[in-house]
Amino acid sequence: MKFGIGQAIARKEDDPLIRGAGRYVADYLPPELLHAVVVRSPHAHARFRIADVERARRMAGVALVLTGDDIADLGPLPCMVGVPGQDIPAPHYPVLARTHVHHVGDAVAFIVAESLEIARDAAEAIETVWEPLPAVIGAEAALKTGAPLVWPDRPGNLSFQFSLGDPERTEEVFAQAAHVVSLKIVNPRVVTNYLDTRAAIAEYDSSNDTYTLTLGSQGPHAIRDVIAGRVLKIAPDRMRVITPDVGGGFGTKLFSYREYALVAVAAKRAGRPVKWVADRTEHFLGDTQGRDNVTTASLAINARGRFLALKVDTIADMGAYLSTYAPYIPYIGAAMLPGVYDIPVCSIRVRAAYTNTVPVDAYRGAGRPEAAYVIERLVDHAARALGVEPAVLRRRNFIRPSALPYRTATGKVYDTGEFAAHLDRAQALADWTGFRKRAAAAKKQARLRGIGIASYIEACGANGPETATLRLETDGSVTLLIGTQSTGQGHDTSYAQLVAEHLGIPPAMFHMVQGDTARIRTGAGTGGSSSIPSGGASVTMAARTLAENLKGLAADALEASPRDLEFDNGRIRVAGTDRSISLADLASRPEATEEKRTAADAFRPLAPTFPNGTHIAEVEIDEATGAVEIASYVIVDDFGVTLNPLLLAGQVYGGTVQGIGQALMENTIYDKDSGQLLTASFMDYALPRAGAIPDFVFETRNVPCKSNPLGFKGAGEAGAIGSCPAVMNAIVDALWRAYRIAHLDMPATAPRIWEAIEEGKRSLRM
Repeated sequence: MKFGIGQAIARKEDDPLIRGAGRYVADYLPPELLHAVVVRSPHAHARFRIADVERARRMAGVALVLTGDDIADLGPLPCMVGVPGQDIPAPHYPVLARTHVHHVGDAVAFIVAESLEIARDAAEAIETVWEPLPAVIGAEAALKTGAPLVWPDRPGNLSFQFSLGDPERTEEVFAQAAHVVSLKIVNPRVVTNYLDTRAAIAEYDSSNDTYTLTLGSQGPHAIRDVIAGRVLKIAPDRMRVITPDVGGGFGTKLFSYREYALVAVAAKRAGRPVKWVADRTEHFLGDTQGRDNVTTASLAINARGRFLALKVDTIADMGAYLSTYAPYIPYIGAAMLPGVYDIPVCSIRVRAAYTNTVPVDAYRGAGRPEAAYVIERLVDHAARALGVEPAVLRRRNFIRPSALPYRTATGKVYDTGEFAAHLDRAQALADWTGFRKRAAAAKKQARLRGIGIASYIEACGANGPETATLRLETDGSVTLLIGTQSTGQGHDTSYAQLVAEHLGIPPAMFHMVQGDTARIRTGAGTGGSSSIPSGGASVTMAARTLAENLKGLAADALEASPRDLEFDNGRIRVAGTDRSISLADLASRPEATEEKRTAADAFRPLAPTFPNGTHIAEVEIDEATGAVEIASYVIVDDFGVTLNPLLLAGQVYGGTVQGIGQALMENTIYDKDSGQLLTASFMDYALPRAGAIPDFVFETRNVPCKSNPLGFKGAGEAGAIGSCPAVMNAIVDALWRAYRIAHLDMPATAPRIWEAIEEGKRSLRM
């Protein structure tokens, strides 16, 4: 099909965006708009009381000041997903704190005024008496005996813990192993940074007691259900949530935040629309953050270099509160720890700790990048300990295609995959055999060259069901209503291709409606790389049904059998003839009722999909400064089926750059004593720039998924999963070759590498 699956069609949604004609939340200016700011705690842990709020309320231009006492009737922000089989009591997560704050940035008041400047001045006028309390930073420190308690009723700051695998059998295997290799790994905390910060506008209609929220999200339905049903305690159908254009989400815009409830309450009480937009530092202080695990991992290996057992102990930092999906993130990561390797038995323990920091939740990959980082760094470490090439050790232990479907020691069932094959192809593209020559040439220039592999697998594509509704309009175009939410992925183009596969229409004749709970009844939103595997399958099922409906209508008009009809560029024709009817003419016929022109369906995933692949990074390190340059980067992925090569490459490149950023420079640093966030702006928190990113060599080696009707495996998070371990393995490879440095934690900044080199030099002189 000309515009169907596999075609490299340019994104149809880009024209208004590149012309500056996109419509984001911050662009929306309803009449009589008021502006709001949040007053946030300057302390990581404190008891407080607001001594004087009336001065702020009396200021000219101030419409409303809300404190915790003013909204005591609101429900807390809920933690919606936990660990299967466990009842995890979540701390009270108030919309506004009333007596205690638990991290810098905790919300204590909400100011609404005629202008942003007035609201900020009023925030300064609020008099608050603070009594600082001991704070704890870092999950390891939080679990130590005698550490300050974040919550008095959570002994030892332990939020929850769980285990996977067979601990007794694992210990038996380790006791008999020829080799045991262990590594302690830090996966540092990162801040999600998207183009447009979170924002929300609330409008209240007093005539029918309803709210309209306009906000940037990864799906408005879940936010509506939480903010209306759980926080405001009203029927969800009394709240409409609209999401216009969104400039990036990466997991962090999935969640319900305090400001969404605050603008709603404020709009009702002030009788006017209320707008709140986070500035960049406020984003650092108020939006959920990601990663932040400390893991000790061990492999038991026999004399022939085969993996026998895996033992992992992870401490995960939850921050001060349990965010929407927070407990589930380390759980899904733990389940993926065996990776692509045939490891018969494992023992995994995860402990989650409260700390006086911003809550942690899903960030691109949500647990799977953490798991891939652990196993891929550990396998490289084992290869050096055994004196085996990392690629050789991987091949020796990969799950073979003949073993699929394969149940891992953590219970995941991989349906398809050819792990050695994509490693082979990646090595060929990276000119693996020529590396030693390149390394020798680099050494002459006082540069250390290293090459690193990461062969990853992830579980995704299981969110749903997602209902897709397709309608043939009277002008011959086709409209899709769907509850997924594009935040830059290109859904309008992707879904157009799936519809074209069955209705034969060009992209210009397709229109997507998303992000409106009033027009779309249900929606699972976008997360877990599920929009195409789940939403796309629903679109395909609805398109098939609509195609059959339209062929039935056209058969009468053309006096032909439906079996003899075909779709072609906005027309239905009798195959092999010049007899045809346009979709517009068909839609105008009396018998073409809206019911016959509409089809809806929903695919319910019964199992996750398992994208997998190999990343190979080659780096050069300036020995004098520690600066890293990525010399080349190769990616070979298995996504089952490629819908659009251009969009796929964009997703993979973007995710890979995020992983490179975490590997080389991103790091969220809190002062250990005061709990202050020291990296709360782009002056302090580094992000990768275009000049630091190499030209990627990217290919797919797809094996269709057996649990998805279209064979899709999902691709939105894959780049972020394979990149961190590939880059860090390359850096450690360079350091090992020169100075026998066996480990370095992220981020591999120039100062950190320089210090490691100097220590390596001292060790070699001893």
